[in-house]
Amino acid sequence: MVKALNQALFQEMERDADVLVLGEDVGVDGGVFRVTDDLQRTFGSQRVIDSPLAEAAIIGTAVGMALYGLKPVCEIQFSGFAFQCFHQIENHCARYRMRSQGRFHIPIVIRMPYGGGVRALEHHSESEEQFYAHIPGLKMVIPSGPRNARALLAAAIRDPDPVIFFEAKSLYHAAKEEVPDESEVIPIGRAQVAREGDALTLVAYGAMLRVALEAADVLRDEDGAAVEVIDLLTVSPLDRETLVTSVKKTGRAVVVHEAPKSFGPGAEIAASIMDGAFLSLEAPIRRVTAHDVPFVGFAREKANVPDVPRVVAAARETLAF
Repeated sequence: MVKALNQALFQEMERDADVLVLGEDVGVDGGVFRVTDDLQRTFGSQRVIDSPLAEAAIIGTAVGMALYGLKPVCEIQFSGFAFQCFHQIENHCARYRMRSQGRFHIPIVIRMPYGGGVRALEHHSESEEQFYAHIPGLKMVIPSGPRNARALLAAAIRDPDPVIFFEAKSLYHAAKEEVPDESEVIPIGRAQVAREGDALTLVAYGAMLRVALEAADVLRDEDGAAVEVIDLLTVSPLDRETLVTSVKKTGRAVVVHEAPKSFGPGAEIAASIMDGAFLSLEAPIRRVTAHDVPFVGFAREKANVPDVPRVVAAARETLAF
C-alpha cells in the first residue's frame, strides 16, 4: 500500500501542477512511513513542503492554499495528533462551501495513518473515523488494499471538497497486489462486494476487511456458510444502497470496525440496514468493535482490536438466531 499511495501522489502531481504535498517530514525524509518518498526530489521543495511540528498550521495553511486555487494534500503523521488541527478541519474545511454559498471550494485531502496492529504507543493507534464521518461537508475514505488505495487517493485529490483519507498502518506492508501502470479512479461513496454469499453479510473497511475475509473463510470451511463481505471504502457518504441490497439477500448482518462500539460507524450502518431492509432481517444486527476504552498499550492491543475468532463467534450467533 505504501508504494501504491506513493504512485498515486506522483501521478496526480505529474498530471496537475496545482497539486502539492505538505506535512511534517514529508519532503527530505519522505514521510515517517515513506509514503512521500522521492516526491521532493522529483517536484522540488515548493510542491513538497516540510512543515513545522504544528498540525494547526499545516491545515490552516492548506485552507488558504485551497482558497487560492491550489490542491494541497496534507499529511498528519498519526490520526491521534489531528486534534491539534480539528478546529481548522471542522470550522473551515467542512464549512467554506456553504459559508460562501458555493463560491469557494476547499479541495484538500488530509491523509492520516490510523489504527492498531503495529504495537505503537498512545495517540498512535486510535481509530477515530467516527469524528470526521459525523461532520457535514467532509468525506471520510478508508481503503483496504494497494489497488483501491491508489484509486481512492486519486479520486480524493480530484474531488472539489475536503476528504479525510485514513490509511491503516497495519496494511502499509501487509500484502502485495497487482496495480496497473495507468492511473485509476474509484468513485467516492461507493462500497464494493469483496465476496458474494447468501447466508450472512459481513461489513468492514480498512484493516478489518482482511479480518472479515479470513472469518468468511472459516465460516465457509467449518460451517458451510456462504458469507457476503462488503468493503465500505467510504464511511461518509455511506453507500446504504449496497448494504441494503446485500442484507435483503442474506437476512443477517455483522459489522466490524476498529473504532469503539458506542456511537461508532457500526451504529449508523445498523440503522441504515434497519431503515432499508427491516422486513428482510432474520436476526439482530451484531457489531464487533474495539472496546469502549482509550486505546490500550501495545501489550494488550490484541485484546482490543477485533480479530477473526471474535468475528466468527458473532457470525455464528447471528446464523443460529
